[in-house]
Parts: sequence; structure tokens; C-alpha cells
Amino acid sequence: MKKVEKKPTFTIAVTGLNAIDSPGPGVPVIRALREAKSFNVRIIGLSYEALEPGIYMHNLVDKVYQVPFPSAGTEAMFERFSYINEVENIDFLFPNFDAELFNFIKLENKLDKELGIKMLIPTMEQFEARNKVNLYEYGKKHGIKVPFAKQAFTIREIPAMVNDFGFPLVIKGKFYDAKIAYSADQATQHFNKISAEWGLPILVQEFVRGTEVNICGVGDGKGNLVGAVPMRKLYITDKGKAWAGVTISDKNLINITKKLVKETKWNGPFELEVMKTVEDEYYLIEINPRFPAWCYLPVGAGQNQVENVVNIALGLPYKPQTKYEVGKMFIRYAYDLIVDMNEFEKISTFGEL
Repeated sequence: MKKVEKKPTFTIAVTGLNAIDSPGPGVPVIRALREAKSFNVRIIGLSYEALEPGIYMHNLVDKVYQVPFPSAGTEAMFERFSYINEVENIDFLFPNFDAELFNFIKLENKLDKELGIKMLIPTMEQFEARNKVNLYEYGKKHGIKVPFAKQAFTIREIPAMVNDFGFPLVIKGKFYDAKIAYSADQATQHFNKISAEWGLPILVQEFVRGTEVNICGVGDGKGNLVGAVPMRKLYITDKGKAWAGVTISDKNLINITKKLVKETKWNGPFELEVMKTVEDEYYLIEINPRFPAWCYLPVGAGQNQVENVVNIALGLPYKPQTKYEVGKMFIRYAYDLIVDMNEFEKISTFGEL
């Protein structure tokens, strides 16, 4: 009788459980983990607010803990993780928000050595180099076109920048949000709104006409691209988020991505946001240092990049993924979860569910 190999079961913690009009990557990451072929999972959800829908998706999440906001600092975060780990014995952690990554990078070694929690995230140098405010110089260094941009620290700087850039121009937050301004009044409004939500500085960027194409991928930290799927947005929300998209064939974009990963030795998941002009020129608009909210589309197209990330970090066998199906679509939708009020009260009062 042939012996059946038993798959290991890992306890994996995941942040980003919000699923609003600007959804976090947590729920799609969990869906990908549930479909992993090389291991089974027990999922620990990590929430910042009691109304994050992923908290109540009991078919996906086994247990949920509230964690301190990134602004609370690394000490508060480590203390909370020490408690959670004592109960759950976490093997791997997926941070899914840009704003929390700074703390997790600082804590990476301590979480690993003292708690045994592994991650696959960029180094501090990689994280800072691709920051929006540094992206123009980053592009020059790696031979990739990037729209020219300047930082604005006060509203008084906007009129001069408007004269320099002309219209339209793009106003961006340091973590999230980007809006196109077609007039000085619009530029001022966008500056006030975005800075109130995400703080300063604000980035004023040259507008590039073209079609936005994005790529979801993974670097192994040694210069190898171990997964990449390009996508074109089909429907965009007023916040610029993809609500529908389709996988495309774009060898040039994959070659640009390979070059970037090789030169930077990028460690972990990423998303490149690229503008492709009618002249077939590629402008790098943004590098997100984690999985995007559409990361379940690569799974549907034949690449479970999320599974690969876990195996790389845990030192388990994995295969670089190069093939994917072109013409696979995702369409996001709203869904009403019916939840008992006592569950909301538990997570709000005790920080656990």
C-alpha cells in the first residue's frame, strides 16, 4: 500500500481584513492560503477596527485578535504579538498594509528570534528606496522611466508647482490615495483632503497619459523573480482602485519586473503600477511593497504566489512560477454579512473573537 504523505499545518496570521471600497489584501491572501496545495492552514486574523468584515468571515478566519495601530509603536506591537503567539504559536505573518510595514521591518528579527514568527518582507533599505518621494531617483538608478515629482509640505507651495507642472497633474498621499487635478482649485482641494487623511508630505507628480497596467509578483531576496502576473484594470472606483481586471500578455512588462527584482534583490511580494503610453513606453507610477488587493487573480490564473511566499520564508521546497492564463478576469462585488451583535461586542470589548 502506497504511503500517503501528510501535509503540514501552519498557523498563519494575516492583517488587512477590511473589505470596503478601498479593500485590504487580507481576505484575498487568506483565500489563496486556503487553496495552498503544499500545506494546510489555521488562519489568525489581525484587525485594527471592529468593523473590518474579514473578522466575521468564519469560513476563512479561525480566530481574530485586535492589534495596536502602527502609530502605537513597535513596543506595543511586540507586546501584543507576544500574547497572541503564546496562545496561537504563529508560524508565519502576512503584513498587508504599507503603513504597518515600517514597524514590522524593525521588528522582523525580534519576532523571528524570540517568538519564532517568520515573514517575507522587504528590507528597510528596499522599503525606503521605493517610497513615492524617492521613486523618481529610484527610476533613474535602475533605468526605468518614472514621472517627475516634487514634495509639498504646505499648501503655499502648490501654486508654484502648478506653474511648473501644468495641467493635469497628480496629487498623491505618502501612503495611499492619488487624485488628478485639472485646475488650481482642484489641486488645493486634493492637497487638503489627502493631507488631512494621510499626513505630509504630499507628492505632486507629472501626469502621464496611457493605459495603467499592474503586475503582482514575488522576489526571493536573491534577485530571482519567482512569480509574476500582469493585469489591466477594466473598472476603477473613484479612489482609483481596480474593481475589475483581466490578466494580459506583456513580455516587456515582465522583463522590466525581472530586471528590477534582479538589481534590487527584492524580498517578498510586491505590486508594480505602470502606465503604458500609446508609444509603448512604460512609466513606473508606484511600487507597493506587499500583495495588492487583487492578489487572488493570480491564483485563478494558475499562480498561487501567496503559497510560494510561505514556502520561501519557511525554507520549504517551491518552484518559480512563470506560466499563467491570459484572459482571466476578476470582478469585485459587495456582499452583506449577517453578524450577531454579540460578536461585534466581543471583538470591541475583549479584542478577541
